[in-house]
Amino acid sequence: MERRTIGAGALAVGAVGLGCMPMSWAYSGSRQRGDESLRTVHRALDLGSTLLDTADMYGPFTNELLIGRVLKERRAEAFVSTKVGLLVGEQHVVANGRPGYVRRACDASLRRLQTDVIDLYQLHRADPEVPVEETWGAMADLVRAGKVRALGLCAVGARGGRRSGTGLHDATLRQLRRVQQVFPVSAVQAELSVWSPEALEALLPWCAAHGVGFLAAMPLGNGFLTGTLTPGEGFEPDDVRARHPRFTAEMMAANQPVVAGLRRVARRHGTHVTPAQVALAWTLAQGRHVVPVPGAKRERWVTENASAAAVSLTPDDLTELSLLPPARGSWD
Repeated sequence: MERRTIGAGALAVGAVGLGCMPMSWAYSGSRQRGDESLRTVHRALDLGSTLLDTADMYGPFTNELLIGRVLKERRAEAFVSTKVGLLVGEQHVVANGRPGYVRRACDASLRRLQTDVIDLYQLHRADPEVPVEETWGAMADLVRAGKVRALGLCAVGARGGRRSGTGLHDATLRQLRRVQQVFPVSAVQAELSVWSPEALEALLPWCAAHGVGFLAAMPLGNGFLTGTLTPGEGFEPDDVRARHPRFTAEMMAANQPVVAGLRRVARRHGTHVTPAQVALAWTLAQGRHVVPVPGAKRERWVTENASAAAVSLTPDDLTELSLLPPARGSWD
């Protein structure tokens, strides 16, 4: 697989990464199977999808434990990205950016991952009670201590900016400017896909201008852009899509033209090319510093996703995809 670099430190990874969250958290708990997930991670590494993206809150903790079982055997082949800053309670998630907590959380992640160094340590969310510079400074200390190789920031992700007239990623850009003064940012992770292209406006250009890698989260639109979901089929109560404004039966039906457009482009590239691969190829085409990180928990999906790196979209393809109708959600 093609290799891409993250940040000024030229950290090399496969062009398509693997989001490990669905294996342990947020998606259809009844379909999560440890042995199958292990095979999926091994398959990703076999195919060159070396970036394994996890977080201590996924599970919580169980996702890192799962990835650690693979790293125990294949650490040299993997690029490990995990996150800190969020704590999962019974019915809520809270931020914790206190420096002492960050240090303890890193040590705990290292133990669960069965490794002595984390390649990319990302701040999941800034703690409103702690200046982000203090949290970032503690993370920088972990780099100096040799426990972490590079630092990344996850986008705030609030959608309220659409209604207020401000940019969707304004808050993230403000955080980036602040932490960049403390220690270099190597990567930013934010949603980017054919139906969520907002990062193209300001966040992606900021990363390009500052030599920062961009990890494209949810490049398959939480599974919608694969064309395999049926409107009205419903989701299990623990599945985040059960409460997502784009995944009501009405909105899934309304957004079918987006999938139809992906299918049209896929057909031009041969019967073996899928809408999901076109969606990932579109993400890859947004810049050499972009690495899509699709979530998957089955070997077949990892194989399909990895093959997207070989799909080369034409200028006409990209123009057609740019003209697809914007995605609708129940807030629209």
